[in-house]
Amino acid sequence: MSRAIRDEITGLILSRGLGPGDPVPTETELVDALGVSRNSVREALKALQALDIVEIRHGFGTYVGRLSLDPLADGLTFRALRDIGRDLRSLAEILEVREALENALIRRVAAEVPEADLATLDEIVRRMNERAESGGTFADEDREFHEVLYRSLNNSLVTQLLRAFWDVFHRVGHRLDADPDPARTVRRHRAIVDALRERDPARAEVAMTAHFRDVNVRTARPRSG
Repeated sequence: MSRAIRDEITGLILSRGLGPGDPVPTETELVDALGVSRNSVREALKALQALDIVEIRHGFGTYVGRLSLDPLADGLTFRALRDIGRDLRSLAEILEVREALENALIRRVAAEVPEADLATLDEIVRRMNERAESGGTFADEDREFHEVLYRSLNNSLVTQLLRAFWDVFHRVGHRLDADPDPARTVRRHRAIVDALRERDPARAEVAMTAHFRDVNVRTARPRSG
């Protein structure tokens, strides 16, 4: 019954063409429209809020949510943390999916990446190198690099998926060994940019694969101690 009510509410949102931020009918309206109890409607709305389909603003009403992939990232993070006490297989599987996605996308990017994006990627790699030389980390730059890498595809789902995978990896990062060779990681990123500048899809994929081989080293075992 609970799932049926959720489906009815989402169906109503779709049929009315409501988008993120638009108000959803009130609880009273939903009770009358669906012929169910107020408690049933409230429970269904709470479940939909957990999926970011609706946003409940107490004192103001209920609105269509951002429809983000945050719930996916939360679920994957919990799965990885649950298993990390035994092994890192769950995290390795997440990285395997991300690698397959990026290896496919990088070939498309190589054929159409704008010069402006190449210049931005160069600047990001420069900042990564500065941080590596000073003994620092560059997680923010790394994330920015991968987002800029695919923005020419103009695909918001790709951006959200990669962001979800990224969030999972870095939310469990405290349980992993540190990057053993930051300078090499910088070189891996620079190799990707060089391949893109040559408009060489095969070389770009090889560079991306090499980058992920280094990432996978960190997921070989949990941090000791």
